Amino acid sequence: MKIHKRYISAFIALMLSVPAFAQVPAAAPKQSKPVLLKGATLHIGNGQVVENAAVGFDKGKITYAGPQSGANLSGYDVVDVTGQHIYPGLIHPNSTLGLNEIESVRATIDWREVGDLNPHVRSVIAYNTDSDIIPTIRTNGVLMTQVTPVGGTISGTSSVVQLDAWNWEDAIVKADEGIHLNWPNMLIATGNSAYDARLGRMKEQREEALNQLTSLFRDAAVYKSGKHDNENLKLASTAGLFDGSKKLYIHANYGKEIIESVNFAKQHGVKNIVIVGGQDAVAVADFLKANNIAVIYSGVHALPSRAEEDVDMPYKTPYLLHKAGVTFALDYDLSIHGIRNLPFIAGTATAYGLDKEQALASISLNTAKILGIDKQAGSVEVGKDATIVVSSGDLLDMRTNNVTLAFIQGRKIDLSNKQKYLYEKFDNKYKEEKKTPATVTTSAGN
Repeated sequence: MKIHKRYISAFIALMLSVPAFAQVPAAAPKQSKPVLLKGATLHIGNGQVVENAAVGFDKGKITYAGPQSGANLSGYDVVDVTGQHIYPGLIHPNSTLGLNEIESVRATIDWREVGDLNPHVRSVIAYNTDSDIIPTIRTNGVLMTQVTPVGGTISGTSSVVQLDAWNWEDAIVKADEGIHLNWPNMLIATGNSAYDARLGRMKEQREEALNQLTSLFRDAAVYKSGKHDNENLKLASTAGLFDGSKKLYIHANYGKEIIESVNFAKQHGVKNIVIVGGQDAVAVADFLKANNIAVIYSGVHALPSRAEEDVDMPYKTPYLLHKAGVTFALDYDLSIHGIRNLPFIAGTATAYGLDKEQALASISLNTAKILGIDKQAGSVEVGKDATIVVSSGDLLDMRTNNVTLAFIQGRKIDLSNKQKYLYEKFDNKYKEEKKTPATVTTSAGN
């Protein structure tokens, strides 16, 4: 088929005319020389705050974090951030970021696999580092996320990635760190005739799902013992659950489901368990604490799950979990676009009892501990990755949050994004229109 030259020329011209803002910023190069930030208030992430502080880092690692008076400035490129605040890079758990771009376009969705039991599915290999959404999230200080599959009874394995990379291999912070289990919902009669008519069949399906889970975990335990002749990728992928090298993330909300699922996992020898969702976590806090179960709490910005609950129950749940001694982290589960609001749900929790540094820990160090990356991330401490955020205002306050600098493993990242460009574009447009009012031309007869 022949294509006319003018069409080719038009296509080339169109491609060349696409503005740079439409592209995701290129990944930053490795840190080439030592950097020292001085003069800011340092929020370490472990509850401590240092006024008039300095943070130095070299080759991607933090070399100094403390009072400015104790910093050695020799050999460092000094950046004066006086009056600003330094925070650890925020971490968002339980996310489909990079797996889902446009929900109405099937080709951009790669967050689930066919089948119900998929412990061997690796979500990270589908992670798209060129997602347009990623730069908008970095703008508010979220620099790492847990790429998590969805769907089925066992969705697959999650991995932790940093948000400035050329490809998924470069992005990995911790690969295949946990398996995600969606616990089958408990079912009760509601008085709704249409629902109750299907209740019997739904209970049968739940029982079938539990039987399948029991068979899988029993087979996995036998497989791990070495009593097999052929390799089974599905069973091999679960081995880490029994020696503690992988975590089992159980997605459950109802209190009885939380207790049932934890008991199930412990009976089958699972070492590390985390509850994801946890709307009823406060009601079973004693059980969670006694069993050393951490919670990734979803839905701070949500309505109560029951009509009889206080209207502000989701807002004060983080404080109540902290008060009960349960280790918890926060996630923003409403949409991938909303992940940028992660610091603000922590801010909401501070208005309902949680201390500001405790709230910061719930989206930084606590999350790192739960994900098993706290030796390299989650707080601004010597020896850890220099994944750092600098804000001219309070990072947890929507009104004053203004990230001016961000570093991932010591690399200064580009904070531009399409939304910033569009804001500036139209802001300038209307400013120019105000300077030059439009003139109205009338006909001679008027």
